[in-house]
Amino acid sequence: MSDVILEATSLVKHFGGSDSWFGKTPKVQAVDGVSLRVRRGETFAIVGESGCGKSTLARLLMRLLEPTSGAVMFEGKEVSSVSGDALKTLRRDMQFIFQDPFSSLNPRMSVGKLVGEPLEVHAPDMSAQHRRDKVAELLRKVGLRPEHAGRYPHEFSGGQRQRIGIARALASGPKLIIGDEPVSALDVSVQAQVINLMGDLSRDLGLTLVIIAHDLGVIRHMSDRVAVMYLGRIVEMGRTEEVFANPRHPYTQALLASIPSMDGSDAARRPVVLGEMPSPSNPPSGCRFHTRCPHAQGRCKEESPTLGSYEDGVACHFWETLAIDTPLPIPSPRSDATQARFALYRAATEGGTVTHKKPQPETATKQHREDHL
Repeated sequence: MSDVILEATSLVKHFGGSDSWFGKTPKVQAVDGVSLRVRRGETFAIVGESGCGKSTLARLLMRLLEPTSGAVMFEGKEVSSVSGDALKTLRRDMQFIFQDPFSSLNPRMSVGKLVGEPLEVHAPDMSAQHRRDKVAELLRKVGLRPEHAGRYPHEFSGGQRQRIGIARALASGPKLIIGDEPVSALDVSVQAQVINLMGDLSRDLGLTLVIIAHDLGVIRHMSDRVAVMYLGRIVEMGRTEEVFANPRHPYTQALLASIPSMDGSDAARRPVVLGEMPSPSNPPSGCRFHTRCPHAQGRCKEESPTLGSYEDGVACHFWETLAIDTPLPIPSPRSDATQARFALYRAATEGGTVTHKKPQPETATKQHREDHL
C-alpha cells in the first residue's frame, strides 16, 4: 500500500469566461496549477489570505467541484473518473467538515438522524437498533451525550454543532477528512477544544486530515506539513516546524511576521508587503507575488517560478538570498486557557509533562503596572 493517500497534479479551476446576454464574463483563476501529496496518517494544512483559492482547492480534492484541468488521485485512483458504486465508496472514504457548523446541518433533522444518515446510505443492512447504538457511540466519541440524539441543531452552541458535524463525518468510517476552516467560526477557547478533539481522533482512528485555515496558531499546533497559497498557487510547502522557523518565500515571511506581539517589539523588522492582493480574474504575469514583493526583479515579472517538489519547495527565484536576520515571532494561542489546552494536547501526543505558567494575581499585576509608570 502506497504511503501517499491523496495526490493532486497540475490542478486548475477557472470560473466564468463564457459568453452571456451581458457580454463575456471575466475568467476567475481560483486555482491555477496546484500539485501536492498528502501522506497517510498525517495532518496537512493549507493556509493563505482570504480569496487565495484554499476553499476551492479543498472542494476540488473532495470532488465537490469538477476541475478545469489536472487530476486528483485518492489511493492511486483518479477521483474524476469514478462513478456509480465506486463514487459511493469514495464518498464513504473521504468526508468533509464545513466552515459553518449551523448552515451545514439540516435544521429539520434531529442530531440522531443527521449522524445516522451516512449509516443508512453506506450500511443499509444495519438494523435500526444497531444504528442507534452506533450514533450514541459517535456522540460519545466527540464529547456529546447519547441523549443529545433527540435534539435539533438550534439547541446547541457553535462548538457543539461542530462536534455534531465531526460525528457525522466519522459515521461512514472515512480514511481522509478535509476540513474547510472548521474552527474559524468559533470562539477561541472553543477552537482549542475542537482542535484537540480532531487531533485525538486522528491519532486514535488513524485518520488523515487536510485542514484549510488562516489562523497560523491553529496550523502550527496541529499540522505536520503546511502549504502556503497565494492567488491560486502554492508558493511554499514543507514541514510545519521548518516553515515557521525559517520561512523562505517573501510572502510566507510577511504572513508570519504580521502576527502582532504583545509589546510591539517586532514592528520595525516586519517584511514589507506592498498594496493589496491582485484580482484572480487578472493575475500578474510571471511570479504572482511580484507586484507586492519588495525584492522583485525583472525576472520575476517575466518568468513564473516553480515549486520544485510535491512535498517540499519554494516558488521564488531568489529565496536563497532572502535569509532573515532575526527570527520571526512564533504565533502562540491568544489566551492562558487556550495555551493550557494546547499544552495538554501536546503532552498527550508526545508523552511529556505539562508546565503552564499561571497568570499573576491581580495585586501583583497592579503593582507591576505601577512600577513601570
